[in-house]
Amino acid sequence: MKYDKIVLVTRKTRLEGLIERFNTRPQARFYIEHSGGDFNLYEREHETYHAALGELRRELLPLAKTHVIERDFLPNFLFADEDLIVTIGIDGLVVNTAKYLHGQPIIAVNPDPAQIDGILLPFSVADAPSVVRQALRGQAKLRSITMADAHLGDGQSLRAFNDLFIGVGNHVSARYRIRFGESQEFHSSSGIIVSTGAGATGWLSSLFNMADQMWSVFGQAGEPLLRPKLDWETDRLIFVVREPFISKTSGASIVCGVITPDAPLTLESQMPEGGMIFSDGVQADFLAFNAGATATIGLAAQKTHLVIG
Repeated sequence: MKYDKIVLVTRKTRLEGLIERFNTRPQARFYIEHSGGDFNLYEREHETYHAALGELRRELLPLAKTHVIERDFLPNFLFADEDLIVTIGIDGLVVNTAKYLHGQPIIAVNPDPAQIDGILLPFSVADAPSVVRQALRGQAKLRSITMADAHLGDGQSLRAFNDLFIGVGNHVSARYRIRFGESQEFHSSSGIIVSTGAGATGWLSSLFNMADQMWSVFGQAGEPLLRPKLDWETDRLIFVVREPFISKTSGASIVCGVITPDAPLTLESQMPEGGMIFSDGVQADFLAFNAGATATIGLAAQKTHLVIG
């Protein structure tokens, strides 16, 4: 497919966030310096980002019609099939953008390679124009990355690039019925994490770190816990129940598993209020998951197409 418009997705710098919080730059400076921080660090980061953004925008404008959108507006923005997506920011910006797309390729640009590792950011500002030209001709090399999907019985859905959280927003006890394969039981837990291959080094990894240490103390010495290997393209998801509590009305026999296209996870909420499903750490954009709601967790039909060359 050939693309006729570039959508450039940006993010606020930490300095811009501080100014929003404290109303003015001097007040933000006072707060940071009064707390012992280095305000110059925030200013340098801001200047570096906007210098990179300005250069990238100048390079893109002659190539195609360009629309700039800030990350906070993504949930309400309608992407067209012919849009080519360019992000400039940290890995999280790619993650947050991907779940609102439906097949459009993403060219992820690192605005500051000296400071940002950028696992998902293969291109510098200098690289971007030639990559964009290639992509506009439909000649880009893509990597297809598996995503997760939460689908409610009323038709609402939410995708995740890294992981889904199902539970209560303040992480108090979540109550639900869980069904996986031929098994089902009632749970009282602090929520469920569902991870993709791309997210396996994030929240899921922390759960394995905890389990590893518990196993090393209370398990059999010399036999480490085996972690599943998930490639970004793998059509599998891993779910883990956090802190399942066993009582007269709740069990803990279904606490982890592998979700495949033929084996989804089904959850029925028993929470009168506060239940939610959110993805990739963005709690503000969530699906309400209260009593009466049923969620099916599985692989998203759409994959993220990340341009890699």
